[in-house]
Amino acid sequence: MKKLFTLVILVCLSSYAMGQALSQPPSGDNQKSRVAQWIGPVEVSITYSSPDVHGPNGEDRKGHIWGELVHYGYIDQGFGPAKAAPWRAGANENTVIRFSHDVKIEGKDLKAGSYGLFLGVAKDGPWTWIFSKNTSSWGSFFYDQNEDALRVDVSPQDGAYTENLTYGFDDRKTNSTIAFLQWENKKIPFKIEVPNVSDLYASKMRDELRSSTGFDPRNFSAAAAFCATNKINLDEALVWADNAMNPNLGGTEDFNALSTKANVLRAMGRTADADVMMDKAIKIPNTSVQAIHQYGRGLLAAGQKEKAMEVFQYNAKMHHEDKFTTNVGLARGYTALGDKKNGIKFWEIALKNVPDNQKQNMAFYEGELKKLK
Repeated sequence: MKKLFTLVILVCLSSYAMGQALSQPPSGDNQKSRVAQWIGPVEVSITYSSPDVHGPNGEDRKGHIWGELVHYGYIDQGFGPAKAAPWRAGANENTVIRFSHDVKIEGKDLKAGSYGLFLGVAKDGPWTWIFSKNTSSWGSFFYDQNEDALRVDVSPQDGAYTENLTYGFDDRKTNSTIAFLQWENKKIPFKIEVPNVSDLYASKMRDELRSSTGFDPRNFSAAAAFCATNKINLDEALVWADNAMNPNLGGTEDFNALSTKANVLRAMGRTADADVMMDKAIKIPNTSVQAIHQYGRGLLAAGQKEKAMEVFQYNAKMHHEDKFTTNVGLARGYTALGDKKNGIKFWEIALKNVPDNQKQNMAFYEGELKKLK
């Protein structure tokens, strides 16, 4: 009985061992790699095995990669069900690309998720990136075109010599990047876009404002300002702007909170309401000279010269102790209205009262006066 028990245990251990893989160097010494890039809140990652131009035994394969080691077209590799297999776009297991959110690849929609990444390599003409629903196979021996989620054609580029097959990201922008594979003397790109990146940020802010983050009125103001700048989610942004002034959250009707609400109203096309809000904001007793001045500058930039002049004059009236900023505002206002004489007059007064922290800009201010004269 004891011998039988021992035999059963040995058989079980042997079966268990046969089913487990030991931790060993990767097949062909093709080291595993992973790269990731964020496009705003969207994460893109690529996990792949990276072969070298020089083989595992040191053989030099330069000039023998494309069309030889990496086959052209779609072929029967002599194993597995795939009779028209593309290249695995790496080595060993499937190269896997993951998107945390929906994206566009070369202008075509692709849902969030993980995909096996394959490449149809052509001797002439475009190459084809293939995003497959199969992420768990070895190589492309089990590739099935019916599992394709997306195919896009791209033009391969000449690239700097790269010993190790490498994935990376170029031309990173707010809502897009160029992913690429680079190996030996070739670089094969594909563009990833997130056209609704601002909406994704707004959605993320919405979730965050329902947590402890939402008990700080400054966060409501920041979220509203973001929506106003990007002209998105404006109805909710107006609610957020009001929450920023909610005394139950510690909010107050200060210049920043009121100007944020005004910016939301302006983005909604409610210009008259925005002007009323800003008139209220600049008349709050603790509103700074600089805040009022910058509001006037913004009106000038928007072509509202008369309104800007009213703001500069109000600033001078309420802050007569400031002999520099208020006079610069008046000089700019009169100049915009075509009153060169008064423009020169107030620039000259301002230049006689330049504060120490502005003296490094003296040449610029003198240049403004010189242009008028």
